Amino acid sequence: MQVFGIDIGGTGVKGAPVDLTTGTLVGKRTRIPTPQPSTPAAVTETIAEIVARHGWHGPIGVTVPGVVQNGIVETAANIDAGWVGLDAAAALSDRLEMRVTVLNDADAAGLAEARFGAARDESGVVILLTFGTGIGSAYLYEGRLIPNTELGHLRFKGQKAEQYAAGRLVKRDEMEIDWWAERVDEVLVYIEELFWPDLFVFGGGISKRFETYSHHFSTRARIVPAALRNKAGIVGAAYAASIGAEHG
Repeated sequence: MQVFGIDIGGTGVKGAPVDLTTGTLVGKRTRIPTPQPSTPAAVTETIAEIVARHGWHGPIGVTVPGVVQNGIVETAANIDAGWVGLDAAAALSDRLEMRVTVLNDADAAGLAEARFGAARDESGVVILLTFGTGIGSAYLYEGRLIPNTELGHLRFKGQKAEQYAAGRLVKRDEMEIDWWAERVDEVLVYIEELFWPDLFVFGGGISKRFETYSHHFSTRARIVPAALRNKAGIVGAAYAASIGAEHG
C-alpha cells in the first residue's frame, strides 16, 4: 500500500509516496523551500506542487510544526501564525481534492519509529524526543500514539526544557557537545521521573552523532537513536493517513 506523506518544516516542505509495507519512500523525495512568509495559502500551493510533480491521487498525510486537534492547528512553531485556528485538514482536502490527514511533526516521527524504526515491536511506554530548534515529543503506549505532548515545554530550572537543552544550543552558543549532553541527561532524568518510559528514542539532526555523547546518559530506560532520520516525518504522515488518524 502506498500513501503520500508531506513534512512541513521551517525551511523546507518535503514529500514523497511511502510504501507502507516497508516504511520506505517510493522514488525520489521532492523538497521545495518553505515560502516566506509561510502563510497557509502559500504553503498549501507548495504542497499542491509537490503532489502534482508525483502525479499523486489518493490519501495524503501532512505534518505541521504545532499542536493539531481534529485537524485544527492550535499552535505554530517556525511557521506563520496564520495557521493557528485553521482547520488545515479541511482546507488542504478542499484544495487538493483528496483526503488529507494533518498531525504534529514530532507525533509523525513517533508513529514512524514505532511502526518501522527504532521502537518497532516495543511494548510499554516509548517517548521520542527530537532535538533541534526546540524539543519535540511523541508519547506512545503499546504502539499507540497519545497525541500533542509538548514535553519540550515542561518547566525545568525556571525555564522551558527546550530552552535549556535544545539541539540548537550546540551551534548557537558554541556549546561543547559533552556539556550539552550533560544538560540533556538532566532533562531526560526529569522526564523519566514523571512518565517512567521503557524506551527513549533520540531524534533530530544531532542524533547522527549519538554515539559521540550517549555515554553521558544515565536514565533507567534504554535510549536509542532514531532510525528513520529525516524521512520520519514523511513516513509518519503517510502512516497516519493510512489509518485515518488525525493525531495531534
